Amino acid sequence: MPFAIILNINILIIMQETPKALRLQIGLFGRTNVGKSSFLNCIANQNISIVSDIAGTTTDVVEKSMELLPFGPVTFLDTAGLDDNSVLAEARINKTKKIFNRADIIVLICEADKWGENEEYVRIQSENLKIPLIIIINKIDINPPSEAFLKKIRLFSSALITASFIDLENAENLRNDFKKALIENSPKDYFSSNLLGDLLPSGSLAVFVIPIDLEAPKGRLILPQVQAIRDVLDNDSAVVVVKEKEYAEMLSRLNQAPNLVVCDSQVIARVVADTPENVKLTSFSILFSRLKGDLEEFIKGAIAIEKLQAGDKILVAEACTHHAIQDDIGRVKIPRWLLQYTGVALNIETFAGHDYPDNLEDYKLVIHCGGCMINRKEMMSRLRQCKLANVPITNYGICISVLQGVLRRALSPFPELYELYMK
Repeated sequence: MPFAIILNINILIIMQETPKALRLQIGLFGRTNVGKSSFLNCIANQNISIVSDIAGTTTDVVEKSMELLPFGPVTFLDTAGLDDNSVLAEARINKTKKIFNRADIIVLICEADKWGENEEYVRIQSENLKIPLIIIINKIDINPPSEAFLKKIRLFSSALITASFIDLENAENLRNDFKKALIENSPKDYFSSNLLGDLLPSGSLAVFVIPIDLEAPKGRLILPQVQAIRDVLDNDSAVVVVKEKEYAEMLSRLNQAPNLVVCDSQVIARVVADTPENVKLTSFSILFSRLKGDLEEFIKGAIAIEKLQAGDKILVAEACTHHAIQDDIGRVKIPRWLLQYTGVALNIETFAGHDYPDNLEDYKLVIHCGGCMINRKEMMSRLRQCKLANVPITNYGICISVLQGVLRRALSPFPELYELYMK
C-alpha cells in the first residue's frame, strides 16, 4: 500500500464549495422591517429568506452563502434589526454588533428621508473600523428620496443605490448595480491572498507531512491541508503528501531536496529531526497565521511565554467549534506542553467559534489557532482587540514551536522574523 501521494498540475483537487473563510463577508444592517430579507431574495433571485410585514422576522445573525457571478463566492451576514425591542432584543443586538468584527464590507439598508441613531451607529462603526460602506435606499416606489437626503447620504458613501426590492421588472438592474458596488469597494487585499505561492517558484517541489490521528476526519484531509495543496498547484508546482512515520524514508527516495517542507504543528519536532538543515521548513498553522493575520505580531506575542508565572490566565482561542477529543490540541496538548515548558500551573480558558471574551485585559497571553475557519477581517479584529487591551497574542504553530524548541527551524522561510523574536 503506497504511503505517499504525489500531486502535480495534472491532478485537479475539487473543493465542492468555497469555504466560508475564503468568501467575501458582507454584513447586512438596517432597522427591523426595512427589507433586508427582501434584498437577499432579490440578489439571489430566489426565496432564501422569510419575508414578513411583522417587524423582527430575522431574530439572529443568519449566514447565507451564494455565488454572486461574475464577482464570486460571498457570504451575507444577515443581522437582526438594530431597533429590535423584543424580549430578546439585547442578546440579538449584541450579536448583531459583533458582525462588525467579521464583515469585509457593510451594506446598510434604509428608507428615504429616514436617518436616525441606528443608521448613524452603523455609519460611525464603518468609518472607525475602516470597513467599506454601501448604502441602499429601499421602498422608493412608496417614498422617493428627496434631493437633500441624497446629498446628505453621498457625504457618507459614494456607493449609493436606490431601489424597490419588490420591483421585479428592475431586479436585474439592482443586482448589476450591487455587484458593481462590491467590485469597486471590496478591500484591496481580498483578491490577492497568498498562502505559500510566494515561497515556491514555479516548478518547485513541496513536501506536506500530515499525521492521520484521532483529530483527522475519516476519509479526507482537513481544510488548511486541502487549501495548501491547491495553492501549490495554482503556482505550477508539485507536492508530496506523506505521514510523519514514513517521512524520512520518502525524503531518501527523492532525487533532489524539496524546496519547502510543511507539517502539522503537532509533529514538528519529529519532522525537524528528520529534515536536512538546508531545507526550509514550517507548519500549516504558521502559514495560516501569515495569511489570515500578522505573523510579526504573533511572533512578538510568543515572547510572553518566557514571562508566564503561576496562576496567570491564558486564553486559547479556537476559530472552529468541535467536540474535544482525548488528546485535543488546544485543550489538552498545548496546556500540557505549557506546563512542561514553564514548570508552573497556569489558568487556561478556551473560547471557540466566533465567541471572543470582552475582558481580554484579564489574560497574560492569547494563543490563537491558525484561523482557517474565519476570514482575515475577523482575525485582524482579534489582533486589534488584543493590542487595545495590551495583551500579547500568538499562534498555535508558533507557540508549539517555542515549546518544542524548534522555532528557528519553523521560521526558516522567514529568518528575519526569527531574529525579531531573539531580540
